Amino acid sequence: MVTTTTKPSLPSTPWLSYRTIWRWHFYAGLFCIPFVLWLATTGSIYLFRPQIEAWLDRPYEHLQLNGSRASGEAQVLAALDAVQGSNLHYYQLPRTPQSAVQIIVGRKAEEFRVYIHPQTLEVLKVVNEDHRIMRRIFYLHGELLMGDRGSYIVETAASWAIIMILTGLYLWWPRHATGLAGVVYPRLNQGRRIFWRDIHAVTGIWVSFFALFLLFSGLPWAKGWGGYLQAARKISGKAILHQDWTTGSSSEIAQRLAMNAGSAAVLSGEHAEHKMAHMNMGPPPAGSYAGIDKMISSVAPLRLEFPVLISPPMDRDGPWTAKSDAQNRTLRENLTLDPTTGAVLQRVSFSQRPWIDRVVGTGVAAHEGHLFGWLNQLVSLLTALGLILISISAIILWRRRRPEGVLGAPMPLGMPRRFTLGFATLIAALALYLPLFGASLLLVAIIERRVLRRLPVARRWLGLSVEA
Repeated sequence: MVTTTTKPSLPSTPWLSYRTIWRWHFYAGLFCIPFVLWLATTGSIYLFRPQIEAWLDRPYEHLQLNGSRASGEAQVLAALDAVQGSNLHYYQLPRTPQSAVQIIVGRKAEEFRVYIHPQTLEVLKVVNEDHRIMRRIFYLHGELLMGDRGSYIVETAASWAIIMILTGLYLWWPRHATGLAGVVYPRLNQGRRIFWRDIHAVTGIWVSFFALFLLFSGLPWAKGWGGYLQAARKISGKAILHQDWTTGSSSEIAQRLAMNAGSAAVLSGEHAEHKMAHMNMGPPPAGSYAGIDKMISSVAPLRLEFPVLISPPMDRDGPWTAKSDAQNRTLRENLTLDPTTGAVLQRVSFSQRPWIDRVVGTGVAAHEGHLFGWLNQLVSLLTALGLILISISAIILWRRRRPEGVLGAPMPLGMPRRFTLGFATLIAALALYLPLFGASLLLVAIIERRVLRRLPVARRWLGLSVEA
């Protein structure tokens, strides 16, 4: 009898094996780390926006004032005269009696902040809002100074960063730990490899929750995801009030242009000739914004949270509006004012806004570091520093273990090959919740399986030959 020996075949590796999750964690990190470093750095600076802007504005906060103040209308006209062809967007109530008046005016798609001496009407400073230091940091952080296109890029990177953190937690979760070393605190005396691995893992465990919160709470600003949220807000019938956040530069520009048209409506009819005189650089017109003084008298005693902004009507004979634009959005209030008397027709506090707005507003306030004071800033700063440490340690681990001539995607042998149905369900849910992640995941998966695996050089460099 002839005995035939058959070589046992290795079990096939399911697509969502432990090994595959490790590789996709590596891919996510490779794409995200530059953006994580960028977002953590710019976000850390933006956390301290109130302190930085207060320091920059200190020359205009302690003016020597003697005598009576000029009317609000005269102050507005002085600001409009400083930026020819502009329209009033906001009159900001001074922080103190010794502060300069700050008036925001719009011209086409731009906004300018004009600092006016409240008595002499001297123009102390004119600055383009988009050129203010913290505004530049805001655009660097959320759009890479690339407008809506940059917003889409940042949104995609943030979505993959969420996946990077979740896969990292799955891979590093202590399943067989015998102590706290390497889980709660790093091992410092077991060589460089263990040291950097523990720095990466332990820091990740400590900051993952806060990092995920920052990533999710930043999505409403993104052009893509924020647009979906805006659509859901309208479908749910919660769009009665204008939403308190913008989605990309294009929405800001649209809002500015709408305010220009609204402000111009105030000057229509009987005031048209005054507007034309102003645009022709003639003397300041009289009566164009006469109602502003009544609005100031009505709003100032209410002691809304600083800064308080008063806006002209969006339609001729429509109501004026005022709002608190506080960094802590839970303290914000919106007022509707009678255009004739300045009386408050409606007052909407944060607690009266739709639930979607309250959730987003609370998340944004915490994201910016102002929900619970300096402690919020400290927690967010430590989270950002933790993300920087995770990124640097990941680069060091990759450089130390990467074989020469290949990308070095980790392919650890001997790992369990169980199919993770729960994790697959989570990824599918995130792909639906984060459409740009879902689209990019599908694209990368198709390219990997249908193109790169068929190219021997690419397959070897990417480390795909093990599962070819």
